[in-house]
Amino acid sequence: MHIGVDYTAAAWQGAGIGRYTRELLRAVVGLDVELRYTLFYAAGGLPPDAPYVAELQALCAAHPHVKAHPLPFTPRQLTILWQRMRLPLRAEWLVGRFDLLHAPDFVLPPTRAKTILTVHDLTFLVHPECAEAGLRRYLAKAVPRSLRQADLVLVDSQATANDLARLLGVDGPRVHLLYPGVDTRFRPLPAAEQEATRIALGLPKDFLLFVGTLEPRKNLVRLLEGFAQAQLPPTLALVVAGRRGWMEEEIFATVARLQLKARVKFLDFVADSELPALYNLAQAFVYPSLYEGFGLPVLEALACGTPVLTANSGSLPEVAGGAAILVDPHSPTAIANGIERTLQQTEHLRKLG
Repeated sequence: MHIGVDYTAAAWQGAGIGRYTRELLRAVVGLDVELRYTLFYAAGGLPPDAPYVAELQALCAAHPHVKAHPLPFTPRQLTILWQRMRLPLRAEWLVGRFDLLHAPDFVLPPTRAKTILTVHDLTFLVHPECAEAGLRRYLAKAVPRSLRQADLVLVDSQATANDLARLLGVDGPRVHLLYPGVDTRFRPLPAAEQEATRIALGLPKDFLLFVGTLEPRKNLVRLLEGFAQAQLPPTLALVVAGRRGWMEEEIFATVARLQLKARVKFLDFVADSELPALYNLAQAFVYPSLYEGFGLPVLEALACGTPVLTANSGSLPEVAGGAAILVDPHSPTAIANGIERTLQQTEHLRKLG
């Protein structure tokens, strides 16, 4: 069987769906060498030395039955051709014939192959204020259309399955719950390996960690307010690892307003290979996101033995499985109290994780 995978998010995005897709392919391509994979992606405007392209090339070199197929379009151009203009330009005409197509990023291209569609969350419906207006309008049309087209729909959590049924009327045997896993490199690491990463990234000795894109849904403003309120040692820092998304200006304005510049460190790009040590180094992982379809960083932190604070809403309690401190993400005071509780219960939480 020949399987085509839309690898565009994995080639361009460090976090979110990009991470999900890279981790998924790393896990599955070695399971059955009789299956052939073509990983196609929008390569227009992507530097040849882009870090995730290098990872893809390494994956293909290690697995001869896996081929990369760059397309001479930008992601925006492919979206315009396939979704906005809805041209019947089948993926097979650009990539070659395959038997099954997996689209891991909400929307399907035109194809005559059998299809699997992954829908991670319904932020654009559940929290429309957390999605850009243009993206919200686009997804409101493209996602229902792709759901009608899909032969199989994968969701990351029961919470997302419930949202699909409640908001879009999609349920039944076509919908399958498939929890994401974490790579075995996310584990407790030797002290020497942790210290090498601390030096390489210029990290403080004691810190709380947040991992994710800087955008409204991640709730960083309230996290900063809670961090400022909490009764914490003055030497304890907050490290924010994630690229800028949109409306991030309010985040930096909050740092200035609360006079936290000396205690908050922003890391823009962090390679996937550095994340396990980053989780290991943190006193706790703090992730009070307003809404997640899964929340992979929570699972990664737990796998590393790091105490976790997360939100009591959406899929996050499901992901944490009773091994994290849960807080109301809309209340900075609740976040502050949760941070204090997390640091007071570190040994107990490490055992639960």
